[in-house]
Amino acid sequence: MKSAPIPMFKLRIWGDRVLEVSGIDCFYGDVQILRGMSLSAKPGEILCLLGRNGAGKTTTLKSIMGLVPARAGSITLDNERLDTLPAHEVPKRGVGYVPQGRRLFAEMTVAENIEVGLLTRSKGAETRERMLTLFPRLRDRYRQRAETLSGGEQQMLAMARALCLEPRVLLLDEPTEGLQPSMISLIRDVVVGLKEQDVATILVEQRIDAVLSIADRVVFMENGIRRDEATAEALRHDPSLINRYVGVSQAAAIDPAPISPT
Repeated sequence: MKSAPIPMFKLRIWGDRVLEVSGIDCFYGDVQILRGMSLSAKPGEILCLLGRNGAGKTTTLKSIMGLVPARAGSITLDNERLDTLPAHEVPKRGVGYVPQGRRLFAEMTVAENIEVGLLTRSKGAETRERMLTLFPRLRDRYRQRAETLSGGEQQMLAMARALCLEPRVLLLDEPTEGLQPSMISLIRDVVVGLKEQDVATILVEQRIDAVLSIADRVVFMENGIRRDEATAEALRHDPSLINRYVGVSQAAAIDPAPISPT
């Protein structure tokens, strides 16, 4: 299934607005997870975080959302501090989040889950219709409870709920995990469409081939530290950093020719 050839929301240009994560330290209890982590994402850029399990990728996304407070450093969007805001205020600034495992309201219907997204930034029927056009299967399941959907349909709903914010930044944590190829293709199409809408996307993903076909830059993490960075194009031709920070088997699967987004 391909995404519909319509804009996801009204085209807007954010200019120089940028997300900046600068030298943050994050902890779970007394255990430090992130150590001086820094990254930036510009409008229309797809940035991928890569690293082995436990590297701190998910914690980085949670810190941006305010779910894991930063004890040092700062997180800003267009020069506004996000790290000083309560977690429920971060989405209102235009940061969408699709966590690993989707985290839907299982007993609520598709319609009610979408309504939660709409209410966050006071969006209405026009945005709802865009989401149902982008993900037509959700229209068919509109009155069903989220827990009755297939895994792919739940991922559609999680994406739609986040996109109801009309976000400036979208955070995606393992969005293709456990999905069939047609659903992976749909998610790729959506991410590429967001790029055309000038949305910055930060992606945590284990599928190296999927990442390098659409990403602009890749940041490598290890033990909560930003270790290195490269363009996706450079990694397609020289996967040595992937060998080092992700694993030889992953690097061996790389096709040096980029997949043209459709």
